[in-house]
Order: sequence, then C-alpha cells, then structure tokens
Amino acid sequence: MPSEIRPILRLAFPLIIGQLGQMLMGVADTVMVAHVGIVELAALTFANTLFYVPFVFGIGILTSVSVRTANARGSGDPIASRASCRHGLYIGLALGLLLFLGALALSGQLHRFGQPPEVAARAPEIFLILMTSLIPGLASIALKNHGDALNRPWPPFWLSIGAVLLNVLLNWLLIFGHWGLPQLGLEGAGWATLIARCCLAISLVVWLSRAKGLKDWVPQRWLRAPVIKDVRHLLVLGWPASLQMLSEVAAFSAAALLVGHFGTIALASHQVALSCAATAFMIPLGLSMALTVHIGEAHGAGQKERLRPIVIAGWALAAGFAVLTAAGFLLFGGKIAGLFVEDQEVIKVASSLLVVVGIFQIFDGVQVASSSMLRGLHDVRLPAVMGFVAYWLVGLPCGAWLAFGPIPGPKGVWWGLAIGLAMASLTLGPRIWKLTRKS
Repeated sequence: MPSEIRPILRLAFPLIIGQLGQMLMGVADTVMVAHVGIVELAALTFANTLFYVPFVFGIGILTSVSVRTANARGSGDPIASRASCRHGLYIGLALGLLLFLGALALSGQLHRFGQPPEVAARAPEIFLILMTSLIPGLASIALKNHGDALNRPWPPFWLSIGAVLLNVLLNWLLIFGHWGLPQLGLEGAGWATLIARCCLAISLVVWLSRAKGLKDWVPQRWLRAPVIKDVRHLLVLGWPASLQMLSEVAAFSAAALLVGHFGTIALASHQVALSCAATAFMIPLGLSMALTVHIGEAHGAGQKERLRPIVIAGWALAAGFAVLTAAGFLLFGGKIAGLFVEDQEVIKVASSLLVVVGIFQIFDGVQVASSSMLRGLHDVRLPAVMGFVAYWLVGLPCGAWLAFGPIPGPKGVWWGLAIGLAMASLTLGPRIWKLTRKS
C-alpha cells in the first residue's frame, strides 16, 4: 500500500489544488454577490442549483475521457489516446450546446419552482449566462481530463488557476463597475465566469497542441470528422458514471428547492453551507480523479496484483483528508460562515448547517473514492443504481420528512443528505472490495 500512496499523491496534489481553484470561481461569486444583497445571493443560489445539475451530468459523461486515455496509456496505444481526446472535445461542445438550448426553453418557467417571488424574478438572466458558459466549460473538462490521464496534471492546473484569477478580476470589474465598465451586479458574476471559461478552453487546446513529448498522444488534426463508433464507446462508458454523479448533485439541487420553501434567509444560508461543502468536496474529488487514472492505468496494463493495494491506499487518503476538513467545520463553522456574509441571522443558520457538513465528510470522501475506482475498472452500471437509491430513495425522502417534522428547516434537509451519503459509502465500498478480491 505505501508504494501506491506516493504515485497517487503525486498525481492527486495538482488535481486537488486545481479543483479547489475551480471551486474558488463559485466561492468568489458568492462572496462578491453577497455584498450586492441577500436577494441577489439567494438568486445566485437558485441559478447555480439549476446550473450544476446539467454541469455535473456533462462532467460525468466526460469522465470516460480519463478512463479511455488512461487505459490507452497503460496499454501503449497512442491512436486510442488521440481518439479519446478529439471525441471527448466534440462531445463536450455538442452537449454544452444542447443543454444551453434546453435552458433557453426553461428560463421563462423558473417561477414554477416554488421559490420566493423576488428570487425567481432575479434568476433568469444569470441562469442563461451560466448555461452559456457550460459550452466552453465542458470542452475544458474534456481537454483537462485528457492531459491529467497522460500524467501531465501541472500545465492544466496552472491554466485553471489563471482562469480563476481572471474570473475574480472580472467579477470585481463587472459586478461593481470599476475601471469605467458598467456596474452589472449579479449578472456581472455570470459574464465573468463565461469569459474565464472561454479563455481556459482556448488555452488548453494551445497547450496540448504544443506540449513537448505529447505529440503522439494528442490529436494532430482537431477538426477531423468524428468516428461514430468511438463517440458511442465514450458515451456508453460515461453515461452510467454521469447518472451516478448526477444522482448526488441533483439530490443537493433538489434539497435547495426544499430549503427555498423556508424563505430567503434559509436559502442564503444554504448557499453559504453548500459553497463550503462543495469546496471541501474538491479535495476527495481531485483525489478520486487521480484514483481513476491510477487504477485505470494498472487495469489497462493488466497489473491485477496492484488493484487491491490501490483501493486500500485510496480509502486511507480519502478518510485522512475528510477528518481534517471535518475538524475545520466542527471547530470553526461560525467563523467560516462569517467570511461569506455579514447578516447575523444567515451566519447563525449557516453555522448550524456546517456542523452537519463536518459530520458527513468521511462518508462523502469514501464514497467518491470508491465510485471513481469502480469507474477506472469500467464498472459503472450497478454503482449508478446504488447512487440513485442512496440519494433519491433514502436521502431526499429522509430530508423532506425531517425538515417538515422533527428537525424543521434547512438543517433537517441536510441531515437527510448525510444519511444518503452514508448509504452510498456503505454500498459502493464493498463493491470495489469484492471486484478486487481475486487480485
């Protein structure tokens, strides 16, 4: 196991920092929009709730690029690697466009989601801008997954950090109207995110095209006609993984809609807690991406004796990181919430939610590590079913019952989410252990 921890950490470290950097886009939006007003912050929460469901759906589909490229690298097949990158980019662009068109049709119906009227009235424009950013956003994820799977995580990391810094600068300029630019308020945060994601996608294409040592592993002609068989293979591999990830994120989005029934303060508090939870989740998510690549490469090379040690190392690292983040939320929840907003009522509710976030960290870390390693072994269908059952048949019903019963308000909703995460952890863990038993 120790021999597997070092290479996992070498790959995971830039991925974790990169994921945290990407998350800082949303955190920066939350902190800056909070200075505009509580209604605007609640509207951003509502728009992000609707945005993250299709975004994570696309991320799940594009995990197939990591798996295919890692397998190709393990088996020494540059032709398959080039096909994985090119078709992953095509899928990202096409899927982003289709999801934007769906959002365009939905934008006039946001009042039907049962949110406070003042929140529903402010959400449509920021929602459409964020959905436009989905097109370059998914393209960037496909390209970054390819670079990471080729064990070149640092250049995408630095490019991603550059995009985050650009987003923060543009937020400052466009939300508040500095340097003679128009003061766009809430919508300025959306335009900043769109511009930053476009710049990131372009920079990743330029880097892959010019990177030394990758000439044989990246497309030599980006605009070749797609091979339907290769596209289908990526979609078949990515679809169940996408449904699994979507089950969890859609459950959190549905939880936000439940919280919206308790008013603007509850929704703003939920956004603060969700931003903290999502930021902490970037650590196990970055680790899980490294685990997918690491176990996928071993699987592609036929090194079955390495699979069980990788699983043990992955669980140990996920649990270790989770304990550290849990301690932070449990000890400093109130101070962390105060970094986002000044409203004392929002801080009070958000800090109580962060106690729940701290408790479910270990379950969340172990379940995402297990699901990522299953993905690297091409085992995606049954885990998708397990995720759906855990979040939608257990977690959300428990959250709704608690919120409108024994633990009223948003705290009950979050306890339901914790139950769902525990259920996922206790089903996915034995699955990966069983599959690697013979190894």
